[in-house]
Amino acid sequence: ADEVLRLYPELRQELEEKIGWQLDVRPQVVLVKDSRTFRKLSRNELFVAFAVPEKNLIVIDYSRMNRHPFSLRITFKHELCHLLLHRHIGYHHLAKWFEEGICQWASDGIGEIFIDKSGSELNAAILSDRLLHFRQLRVNFPRDDASLMLAYEQSKSVVNYIERQHGKTAILDLLDHLRNDESMETAAIGSLGISIDELENDWRA
Repeated sequence: ADEVLRLYPELRQELEEKIGWQLDVRPQVVLVKDSRTFRKLSRNELFVAFAVPEKNLIVIDYSRMNRHPFSLRITFKHELCHLLLHRHIGYHHLAKWFEEGICQWASDGIGEIFIDKSGSELNAAILSDRLLHFRQLRVNFPRDDASLMLAYEQSKSVVNYIERQHGKTAILDLLDHLRNDESMETAAIGSLGISIDELENDWRA
């Protein structure tokens, strides 16, 4: 708990500087020290944390936070990013794949899923031509472990691709369009000059 309190001001400032918005809420952070109890809450053994933005709540499986260096920092930052995004953007405008991609981009890692897996689901999916379509990831992610991991990897890859091709300012501009109650499609055309389908095709290529 002391570590969470120490990290919070620093991580909040980093997120606010990266995205340019204020996180003007005081989150409630629940640290669960028993993994079995946490799995009952998260309903998936891959998750080590989750956020409930409408309640400004973050729940973390603390029993797994000391297995890798910096995992608490990355995980906490990832979940704070969810709160920040939903503080400014409505649920109906923010596609799941874009939200998760932004949170990984902003936190420097996959914080919500604890990576004990070897290899990359994304690399395997590219080789076997089984990438998930953006429309499949609009509202929810798949429930099976392999597809869930792939959904997170794809989301991160797409946001990184946007930054490489269009620059960080395009990501921030896209977020601003969404903040102004525009749809993902309108926001993409307004900030990137292409549709979501075109973005997906370009990224796949």
